[in-house]
Amino acid sequence: MNVLIADDQQLVRAGFRAILETRPDITVVGEAGDGLAAVDLARRRRPDVVLMDIRMPGMDGIEATRRILEVDDGIAVLMLTTFDLDEYVYDALRAGASGFLLKDVPAEELIEAVRIVAAGDALIAPAITKRLLARFARSAPPRVPDAGLAQLTPREREVLGLVARGLSNAEIAAELVLSEATVKTHVKRLLSKLGLRDRVQAVVLAYETGLVTPGAS
Repeated sequence: MNVLIADDQQLVRAGFRAILETRPDITVVGEAGDGLAAVDLARRRRPDVVLMDIRMPGMDGIEATRRILEVDDGIAVLMLTTFDLDEYVYDALRAGASGFLLKDVPAEELIEAVRIVAAGDALIAPAITKRLLARFARSAPPRVPDAGLAQLTPREREVLGLVARGLSNAEIAAELVLSEATVKTHVKRLLSKLGLRDRVQAVVLAYETGLVTPGAS
């Protein structure tokens, strides 16, 4: 897997590079200190994954993510954030980010996250998911048309609602008394029907369409 690291702090970039390059299946193909450089490097080197800081000078990570995915939506962007940047999380989701991690993530979790998004899945750190949902509860985004939800079976709608609340496949399986394999099948089918890339996009759609009501249990 080829990885590009974009962060305005050189020590942060060096730290992530040192962690990632301990694994033989991961190669760091470049470092960028701002969003504009990240876009340029991503277009030239076509990494599988971009580790993208949200707040950078000049062009921020959200705009850089939009521009990168406009050219190649096969690149997975994994956003790096801290708790004081919650207000940017929703915008980053809308821009097409495949996941979020906290900057102080343990080394093994960072490596696993890169592998997850490189494989085409999505990832949001549980702590960020909870705070993201709390933000929706304070200020819900405008409703949009149902975006094809009528295509879903009742069970698929139920699974989508639980995905939007931040539950893992294992937790959904326990909640609905299903096998985890069955839940994975439901998730795969609902993403296909709705034309979504991953469960991060599913979270956004569920809230924007009103399938999940902010603040509801």
